[in-house]
Order: sequence, then C-alpha cells, then structure tokens
Amino acid sequence: MTDKRVVITGMGVISPVGNDIQTFWNNLTQGYCGIDFIDEFDTEGLPVKFAAMVKDFQPEEYGMDKPFIRKQAIFTKYGMAAAWQAMQQSGLVSGENIAPFRMGVYVGSGVGGFEVQFRETQKMVEDPTGQWISPLFVPTMISNIAAGNIAIKYGANGPCLDVVTACATSTNSIGEAFRAIKGGYADAIIAGGTEKATIPFGLAAFANATALSKAENPKYASLPFNANRAGFVMGDGAGVIVLEELEHAKARGAVILAEMVGYGNTCDAYHITAPRPDGTTQAQAIRLALEDAGFDPSKDNIYINAHGTGTRLNDVAETTAYKTALGDFAPKAHISSTKSMTGHLFGAAGAVEAIATIQALRDGIVPPTINLDCPDPECDLDYTPNVAVRADLTLGLSSSFGFGGHNACIAFRKYNG
Repeated sequence: MTDKRVVITGMGVISPVGNDIQTFWNNLTQGYCGIDFIDEFDTEGLPVKFAAMVKDFQPEEYGMDKPFIRKQAIFTKYGMAAAWQAMQQSGLVSGENIAPFRMGVYVGSGVGGFEVQFRETQKMVEDPTGQWISPLFVPTMISNIAAGNIAIKYGANGPCLDVVTACATSTNSIGEAFRAIKGGYADAIIAGGTEKATIPFGLAAFANATALSKAENPKYASLPFNANRAGFVMGDGAGVIVLEELEHAKARGAVILAEMVGYGNTCDAYHITAPRPDGTTQAQAIRLALEDAGFDPSKDNIYINAHGTGTRLNDVAETTAYKTALGDFAPKAHISSTKSMTGHLFGAAGAVEAIATIQALRDGIVPPTINLDCPDPECDLDYTPNVAVRADLTLGLSSSFGFGGHNACIAFRKYNG
C-alpha cells in the first residue's frame, strides 16, 4: 500500500499572546511578550509571581454553552476553543463531507484538570468521608477528557487518543496522527494539546524542582539560549490542527495550509527530568523527521521552532542535537524559541509551536527569540535574536523534549500541489 500524503486544513490557538491565529502570529513576529505578573490568583508567599497566562478568554465565543462552561475544567475549555477554530477553518462536517469513522481526535494534555484535582483533594482533606467530592471530579480531571469532548462535539467516531508525554505531548499527538493518516487508518484527525497548569500548586511544585525562572522582571524571565537564563516560565493555552489525507482534502475543495512531511520520536532513557547531555537521542528524533521530509541540504532553507525552554541543561543539549542531526548545515538553519514570548505551555507547547512553524513557512518570516542580548557561547547557532527575519523557507521543523526523556520532532513543507 502506498503511503498517503497528509496536509493541514485547519488551525486554532489559545495562547498568552493571542486567542486566534492572526493575533497570535502577529504578536510573535512583532516580538510581543505574553509574560507578566499574575493577577488571576493571590501570589503572596509563592516563590514565583509571574507566568504567561491566557488573557480575555471567553469560552462562549467558541461554540460552548453555559452548562458545559460551568462544568468543565479550564484545560478542556481551552482545547475545545482551539478545536472550534480549527474545525471552522477546515470546513469538515462529520457525516457530510467525511465519514464519522474516518475522523479521529488526538488531543493530549500533560497534566489534565490540575485545578480540579487540587480543589477536590482539598475537600477530602477537610472531610475524609468524601461526601463533598464532586460526581464530576473524574470526568473533568482526567487528561483524555478534552479529546473525548472534542470527539463528541464533532461526531468523530474514528481513532481517539490522549497522548501524555509531558512537554512533548502535542508534538507526539500530531506525529501519531500523521502516521495514522499516512497509513490509511483515518482520513482526518483533529490533533494537538491543551494545558492549564498555572495554579499556585503548579507554581510551587515546579519552583521547588528548581525548574522555574525567578527573575525580578517578568518581561526578562524566559531567556532561551541566553547566558543569563535561569529556568523556564509557566504558560497556559491550547493548539489544535486538522490533519487530512491529501486526496480527501482536494476532493472537497479544502484550502490547504501546509503539508506535513515528517515525524521522529525517540527516548533519552537517561534521567527523569534532565536531557541527555550529548544530544544523541534528541538528534535522532530530528534526523528521523528530516529523513521523512526528504531534506536536501543543497536546496532546502530550514526554519526550526526550538524546544528552547531557557533552562541551563536543555539549551546546550538542544544545540548539540541540532549540530549532530544537521552536521555542516546546522549554522545555516534559521532557529528560534517562541517560548521567549509564550512561556512554556507544557502539553500544549508542541502544537502551538507547530502552528508558528506553519505560519513561518506560509509567510516567509522567522519569528524571533526575544531578549537574546547575551548569547551563551555554547548555544552558537542562528537563534534569530530579538527581531523577526524574512526568509524564503522551504522546510519547517518543530522540536519538543519532555520530562521522562521523550523527544519528538515534526516537519512541514509548503504545499505546492
């Protein structure tokens, strides 16, 4: 059986820099920072008082009714909003222009309903009988429920998976959806990730693990590849894309945004939180995506949306991985970390960054790594400091590396028929 070609026909985003694709992309290219002091809850006594929060989110604007909004965890509402945007753009309607059993949902979350877990646990501590625990606790907390609710709303009876690979979650979700369509198991899959981990409990947990930046200035806190970096910044949001088999998309006259052409997936098998320092396993994930994509150093102009968390260990290991995977081509690649503006969206990061990668290909613009005023000598590739760059890009990669050693890389090209 010949492998199917896979294209993107819809995208949606909820993020700290915008709740629609155009606002999100405009803000990234202009170097707008979505990180600020938290006003959503009291941070008195907490070790970190800033994050990259979603702003001005109104769930009713994305096809959700009041009972649903009242009952669901925030991560589910973010995921539903991003999926609504993506499905509106795609024009797919189950039972009309796609068979229900041929449409799937692969939307993951690194944590799930974090605020629900914490709220209901507090009730149990206060009253060990458990009589006040919400009957909706489990079906709103579990990380697969965003995917389940998206499938219900859009009548997707095909494969439905909730990938959970920490920071690589939504990159793996998109990659596995790509393989399912490529292998003929579905005609379209709604794929991505969603996260709401910025609550006091989450801030304290990551801060105590010495993972977070404790900078005085929130706007100068997420510093990927900068010698002054001191940890990542927590962020929330969702990213969803619609992947579709090429002939299916063409037959219904869909607008094709890009073609997905590669996916690599490996594991460090090294440490529960630290990346493998020599970058070999991360490099293999990148190399696999490049091989799938038919990378040609003599013809391709690459943009890579880096994992780029701004932690001491990640950024050096990631630089080493790009050098290993790309060899002599590495200095020619355009690379940037949009986490410098969005913070780290955990399970949603990969999908949001995949959308940025697709937009970079479409518009020929490399978004910047802001605040890169003091590059680390060990991070010596072209990380697009401070200002967006125009480039005639042919191939876009997005890389994600998660706690547990999960490595994933996905690749896209412009669709040229």
